[in-house]
Amino acid sequence: MSTVLETEEHKALRAAVAALGKRFGRDYTTALARKGEHPRELWDEAGKLGYLGVNLPEEYGGGGCGMAELSIVLEELGAAGSPLLMLVVSPAICGTVIARFGTEAQKRAWLPGLADGSLTMSFGITEPDAGSNSHRITTTARHDGEGGWILSGRKVFISGVDISDATLIVGRTEDAKSGKLKPCLFIVPRDAPGFTHTPIEMELQAAEKQFELVLDDVRLPAGALVGEEADTGLLQLFAGLNPERIMGAAFAIGMGRYAVGRAVEYARTRTVWKGAPIGSHQAIAHPLAQAHIELELARLMMQKAAKLVDDGDDIGAGEAANMAKYAAAEACVRAVDQAVHTLGGNGLTREYGLASLITAARVSRIAPVSREMILNYVSHQTLGLPKSY
Repeated sequence: MSTVLETEEHKALRAAVAALGKRFGRDYTTALARKGEHPRELWDEAGKLGYLGVNLPEEYGGGGCGMAELSIVLEELGAAGSPLLMLVVSPAICGTVIARFGTEAQKRAWLPGLADGSLTMSFGITEPDAGSNSHRITTTARHDGEGGWILSGRKVFISGVDISDATLIVGRTEDAKSGKLKPCLFIVPRDAPGFTHTPIEMELQAAEKQFELVLDDVRLPAGALVGEEADTGLLQLFAGLNPERIMGAAFAIGMGRYAVGRAVEYARTRTVWKGAPIGSHQAIAHPLAQAHIELELARLMMQKAAKLVDDGDDIGAGEAANMAKYAAAEACVRAVDQAVHTLGGNGLTREYGLASLITAARVSRIAPVSREMILNYVSHQTLGLPKSY
């Protein structure tokens, strides 16, 4: 795919990560998923090479770059068939939030490990009765009278809790002045008393499992609150959600590229009629060309969103990140569908490894935010139309 808008450093990073991804590939990823194991070897190697923390500050062991570079890492791993879902969560969401708003102690405790992969953090926002509506979150935190906090609530569809050292939980505290609840983020260690996680059985086959979390009066020290109590609010939350959407786009674009690549390879060599490869027929070639175009367009919006995040434009990044995630999800679903269709019956076999992407691609329309909520965002925030809710 064209990289004319990228710097030489970006092109070099893209090539290096692509080489790493090809060393592992889709067979590595799917084999681990079937066994219920995690891609620890790939994760560790990416950490040693500095890819996992490329977006984190240099003074804390990171690469000193931004979301533009981290999205390249995930996209190229995905295009090689070996994406790392926890890249979306650990360095992109949690690392960004802690780097921007964490105390000095939190930065020193977590960022070096998140950067090299020796520490992993999950992100807990979704709740059973709130769905994508962050304003309906009921997980609450109250002072324990001794300088600490007591956190209570439930979360669902939280990725990778079993392999994470802690989970960054989105809750709400009561504002001392107004008495209203406001968003806050807490670092909850995996072994904290009262904090339990239960796997959710999913049809989707993936190395990273989904969990339901219960926080039953979990006692936390004052230092568990990210930043200072007076400074907590929506700004911290959205500082993590914009990178989440960008990385969701990178995940989808990488998956779509992998699917189109396999289909193109097949269409070049498969012959059925008069000895000509099926790729010479427009009914096969044109839909694959269209899929490629749509993935390229989605990448352009993802690059725009990443630049806005890296420039510190949170408001502009919110619009672009949502648009990028929407465009990438739609392009990915169509690319995977066309790739499977190009291979016909072979597209449903384990040998070619495309059928499992049908479900995975569909997830990109739902997580981390549904396409309908993105359309709500654009219609309200961009077009100025009245809300329906």
